[in-house]
Amino acid sequence: MSKKKKPKYKIGDTVVITIYGTVGKVTDVKWLDDMYVYEVNKSEGLYMESSLQMLSEYEGEIMEKEHIDIEYKYFFGDLVQVKGYGSDLFKIVGFRTEIWRYKEDAWEDVIYELSRINDGEWLEAGEEELTLVADAESADAFIQKLGLLYMINKKEKLPELKETANSFRKAEKELLEGIKERKVLIDGLLDIYNDYRILYEMFQDDEYKHIMRVILRKLKHIANNDDKSTV
Repeated sequence: MSKKKKPKYKIGDTVVITIYGTVGKVTDVKWLDDMYVYEVNKSEGLYMESSLQMLSEYEGEIMEKEHIDIEYKYFFGDLVQVKGYGSDLFKIVGFRTEIWRYKEDAWEDVIYELSRINDGEWLEAGEEELTLVADAESADAFIQKLGLLYMINKKEKLPELKETANSFRKAEKELLEGIKERKVLIDGLLDIYNDYRILYEMFQDDEYKHIMRVILRKLKHIANNDDKSTV
């Protein structure tokens, strides 16, 4: 077995990536297919020895490295609404920055990757198209509260809640059979009412106000049934 040769560069060396003319530090050295390859500035790419040169030995033109600070308004797991999609709720599942450079102009675009809550539809949207509904820490709790409303409404999409006596009687029967405790139903409806009150105050969307009225009527209906049962 031939003895493995020593790497030309070591971790911490300042090198030039000659094909780009950019400067960086070696952050990892790997032995692959009988040759050394190098990681520079913890990037995903790997470079062969022939692609690198010590900065002190490099005589070519050095490209000035641009430092860009990007402030992200939204993060993984945040619950948002998207302009043009009404009251549909989306969860942020990813984001990326696109950097544009031209001779007389320059800008950066932040693109968010989204998944719609009710059907998982994938969507991309810019930061200016999004409105925060709940941050990542409270998003799941918010969705769980809405689950109670799903059970009452038997719909796949919010907030398209249609108020009919038959659907409410059927939903109430199924809900009480599953939950077995009227207090859980009332507490859940109150939580949902408060959440939609906040959404209405934020967005002034009449659909939210409609749901608030429906929930109040439902609570009144439950209270009337309680009164009758105690007579």
